[in-house]
Amino acid sequence: MNAGPDPRIAVVSGGTTGIGLACAEHLLATGHRVAVFSQQAPRVNEARESLSREFGVDNVLAETIDLRQGDSLAGFFDKVRRTWSSPVVLVCNAGVSPKFGGQRLAFDAISLEEWNDVLVVNLTGAMLCCQLTAPAMAAQGFGRIIFIGSIAGRALPRIAGTSYVASKAALAGLARSLVSEYGPHGVTINTVAPGRILTEMTGGLGSPANQAALTRIPSARLGRPEDIAAVVAFLASDQAGFINGAIIDINGGEYVSP
Repeated sequence: MNAGPDPRIAVVSGGTTGIGLACAEHLLATGHRVAVFSQQAPRVNEARESLSREFGVDNVLAETIDLRQGDSLAGFFDKVRRTWSSPVVLVCNAGVSPKFGGQRLAFDAISLEEWNDVLVVNLTGAMLCCQLTAPAMAAQGFGRIIFIGSIAGRALPRIAGTSYVASKAALAGLARSLVSEYGPHGVTINTVAPGRILTEMTGGLGSPANQAALTRIPSARLGRPEDIAAVVAFLASDQAGFINGAIIDINGGEYVSP
């Protein structure tokens, strides 16, 4: 899918576990060079080792970066450009979904600290990554920006807390603005909205929340990170050039857009 003699450069935020790691693997498998980051150093080291072993050390860059720290984030993208070139694929996957005892807080119990932190990571972090990449994409006449949203931002939330729901729903507005500004310059901006996906964040298959989700999903299974990553890799390709401003629901039929 990665046409041309030189590998395209992709960045995946939160790309060291779960959906983000699967996206990195799929992009590497389709011929990209991929830079990933997250704030947990052990996970970064594990991802660097596993991805380098499978796809070659020259094709992988992994750094420990906190999205809350704008200077460090800008330094990471500078390093990507120095190491390879400007990214033309950006997957905004990093996110937090606070739970307490496995449950979301009631709306009136959410602290301002939690609210601000979730929006900084899930929404402002995506905005900053776009600011650091979209202008260069437009200058090259090619770019792919893919937000990882959530069914929680599309339908009545059953598990996620209010701060997470608001942050994921807000990505749709950010995407519309970017489509308006960068769409005429060869940059597409799309959102993938996963349903219940089996990751470390969602817990084991036998958890009460996952068993309840199974009763709502017509496909009769929970999703896998690879289900999301395959769509992300396609959206990053040349073949997806006329898909712009879309929200693609991947949830086994739990939510069907009217």
